[in-house]
Amino acid sequence: MTIRDLYNQRDGPLISLEFFPPKTESGKRNLLERMERMSALDPLFITVTWGAGGSTAEKTLELAKIAQSDLHVPICMHLTCTNMDTKLITEALEACREHGIKNILALRGDAPISEDWHNNNDVVEEPQFKYAVDLVKFIKANYGDEFCIGVAAYPEGHCEGEAEGNEQNPLKDLVYLKEKIDAGAEFVITQLFYDVNKFLDFERLFRERISKDIPVFPGLMPINSFSLFHRAARLSHASIPQHIIDKFPTEIQNDDGIVKTIGVEILIDIIEEIHSKTNGRVKCFHFYTLNLEKAVAQIVSQSTTLSKILEDSDNEDDEVFEQEDDDGDIVLADSHEENPTKFKRRRQSSTVSADIMHNRAIISRGKTDRSESAEFPSKKLVVSISSGSGILGRDATWDEFPNGRFGDSRSPAYGEIDGYGPSLKVSTKKAYELWGSPISIRDLKVIFVRYLEGSIHALPWCDLGLSAETALIQEELIQLNHRGYLTLASQPCTNASTSTDKIFGWGPNKGHVYQKAFIEMFVNQRQWETVLKPKLDYYGRRKFSYYAGNSSGSFETNLDPHSSNVVTWGVFPNSQVIQTTIIEEESFKAWRDEAFSIWFEWSKLFPRNTPSNTLLREVYSNYCLVSIVHHDFIETDELWDMLLE
Repeated sequence: MTIRDLYNQRDGPLISLEFFPPKTESGKRNLLERMERMSALDPLFITVTWGAGGSTAEKTLELAKIAQSDLHVPICMHLTCTNMDTKLITEALEACREHGIKNILALRGDAPISEDWHNNNDVVEEPQFKYAVDLVKFIKANYGDEFCIGVAAYPEGHCEGEAEGNEQNPLKDLVYLKEKIDAGAEFVITQLFYDVNKFLDFERLFRERISKDIPVFPGLMPINSFSLFHRAARLSHASIPQHIIDKFPTEIQNDDGIVKTIGVEILIDIIEEIHSKTNGRVKCFHFYTLNLEKAVAQIVSQSTTLSKILEDSDNEDDEVFEQEDDDGDIVLADSHEENPTKFKRRRQSSTVSADIMHNRAIISRGKTDRSESAEFPSKKLVVSISSGSGILGRDATWDEFPNGRFGDSRSPAYGEIDGYGPSLKVSTKKAYELWGSPISIRDLKVIFVRYLEGSIHALPWCDLGLSAETALIQEELIQLNHRGYLTLASQPCTNASTSTDKIFGWGPNKGHVYQKAFIEMFVNQRQWETVLKPKLDYYGRRKFSYYAGNSSGSFETNLDPHSSNVVTWGVFPNSQVIQTTIIEEESFKAWRDEAFSIWFEWSKLFPRNTPSNTLLREVYSNYCLVSIVHHDFIETDELWDMLLE
């Protein structure tokens, strides 16, 4: 059924969920199990994101098709149109039609990045799609009512590029939103927000000026870490009220556990206020999950409004007990069983899937054979799992601590926080201001050094700014860039710094953190083969390990296949060892492809065959990405001495 029909038929409260295609195969397998668990919360629909310019088109379609066939939850596929060829749009829609996907979220996507963006040559063609309304009209003209089309809305006003918040105007945006509704859009999902009053003002204006009955889904992003919370709000141009900022004093900002707990309370307050002040008119809340489940499950179970979703769980009087026996096996049984069922604990994977059949949980680790799963997890058990309680809960939320490019590649949340594929992360105008028009390797060295000096706040690969610990190795990094090693990521080593240390600290109080030194950089292929690789081979992998690859897909390492290195970990009271930064083969390969694609995206800022375009494409073709880990974290300077000797 379509989202509009389901919305009209079902009573609230309701939720819907957004996921993005993971960057690795293991992440995809784990996401499918996570989506299966979360489907027990009975979401109205699930959306799957579509990367900028169709960059994740194949993965998006694959994930949407599997979810549509396995989860029995309506799937809504994102579809962006700017920078997209009509053929790719049509192919995506035909694939949706073939697999029974009835719902499309029609988005503009990133603005054109140069005048000849369409084919990146000297002949400029007039694109068919400039705005989301063009995509809505195209779908309606070619498919009629076969698809239910949704569109985006911006409670604070759409912000093009780097405009300041006071330039955002929701009244101006209402004109364009009305055009999309008039063209045939049937539901609206808003951009994320944290200022509940701005959403309420927007929703009231929408009802007064556009439609009294078209569903509006408020977009909510759980707060999983303080830095990513700020980054998401900045990228979305969402204001953060001062009373929310005040909930995160400096001394707790690096403790993700506390930050998440406060974040759950903030989201619950937003939901309760929206539901109350609209008298239940807004009855479905859309979660940008970031492919994580714990925060969403906690919000649903602790919210007075959303917890009603759990009240119709079957067999209310039954309880599921969970314990380990003497053999370490998992024992699960309901309250009426005399002989509890025992399942062997297998440790080859840290993921969990659960099928509930007659109140008994059948637990398997690793890949799930969904063809044998007749039913999905009960709501009670999935909340227990997702909230991290019990044996299963600890396993199901194994990746809830800091995730990012250097997290665990098995995590569905591995990689960028938004899942929209490689991009420069800044507007075209801002890109020119930050990086100018480089025409030589020397110009590139200057750009990277200026970033290290703090003269510019972002590189095409990095927009979070420098961490405090970078100051400890700043001079070494600058020297490396002067020598032609274009550095992306790095960290110094530390041995048992306190978790409250102002430079290295993170996590709960009374803990200790450890780091191996590592560096990641772009190196000219010849420089790698004749200088750096022989040096690393001389020292051997017990001292330094490396991964290297180029844009053509090559890969080499001095480690065994499928190896990994934990380079940041923490030891805390009453907690298992927490590993937050991992350098591993699968994640390196995924990032290698993305990192080189960003060189290609950067080149598109300049017309083909111009000096800047040519330079950036030459780097794309002639450089390799190298990641080096130094294993002796007692020796503070050894990595940097080796590189600079």
